[in-house]
Amino acid sequence: MALFPFRKKAAPAAAPVGQAAQLEAFLKGYSIEVMPRTAEKVSDFRAILPSGTRVYVAHIEGTPIEDMVATAKRIVDEGFAVMPHFPARIIKDKATLVDWVARYKDVGVRQGLILAGGVPQPVGDFSTSMQLLESGAFDGFDRLHVAGHPEGNKDIDADGSDRMVMEAARWKSAFAERTDAQMAMATQFCFDARPVIDWVKRLDREGIKLPVHIGVAGPAKLQTLIKFAIACGVGPSLKVLQKRALDVSKLLTPYEPTEFLAELAAHKAANPDFGIEQVHFFPLGGIKTNAEWVTANGGASGKPACAA
Repeated sequence: MALFPFRKKAAPAAAPVGQAAQLEAFLKGYSIEVMPRTAEKVSDFRAILPSGTRVYVAHIEGTPIEDMVATAKRIVDEGFAVMPHFPARIIKDKATLVDWVARYKDVGVRQGLILAGGVPQPVGDFSTSMQLLESGAFDGFDRLHVAGHPEGNKDIDADGSDRMVMEAARWKSAFAERTDAQMAMATQFCFDARPVIDWVKRLDREGIKLPVHIGVAGPAKLQTLIKFAIACGVGPSLKVLQKRALDVSKLLTPYEPTEFLAELAAHKAANPDFGIEQVHFFPLGGIKTNAEWVTANGGASGKPACAA
């Protein structure tokens, strides 16, 4: 028996008036991530997302390419820009990569997120995103995004530093300068704005010119977020969730990224050249829940296509 059987689902909280304009501007053009199995739960993306929203389609190991392409086609047909993942370590060889790119092109996809992937051992010839970028297979794509790690990545730098991560970022930035593709760095999600601000400033000092699309965990139960944060290797900002978990009054309410995004939005408003270009959502508590939160906090920037 449920402890609170008659409790209604709370409406997404809106930002205070003083920060609303900054947050709306910061959320403009946001992107969101789905998987084939989660996309199936959405009857029509036009009912929840602004027209033209970029929708990443995550390619988890074991997902057939046919399912990925079918999901991409469905979302393209509904009027959205689709960016499928290309995880190097699950792609057998260049012939497979070329085949995947061709299949996506056939359904109108011209964008891709190029990343190493989270599997420990490569299944074939590729192990890094740089190898995929150098392959030449993405000729004809308009936009290529790469992964960014504001809090480092222990799979890449086992010693806890970020030496290899930064070296890869410099290489990707140099690649962007010699190609005509539009490029950006889409990051892992974080929960603390200050390390993100410091990291973006450091990219600028290092001469890394890729604009940042900052990863944000959408509204979700605290337990869900902690589980994903640990699994995805989220670093120091995990302490934000751990501190929240100690507050019994907050255990019954979902986490919402309002405070995190408001701080970044305020910094961007005060520093227009700050390197974060867009927000990218990981809808860990559900796509519809995430979209509703953006609509509540983003005003026109979160307005669903069918409401335009």
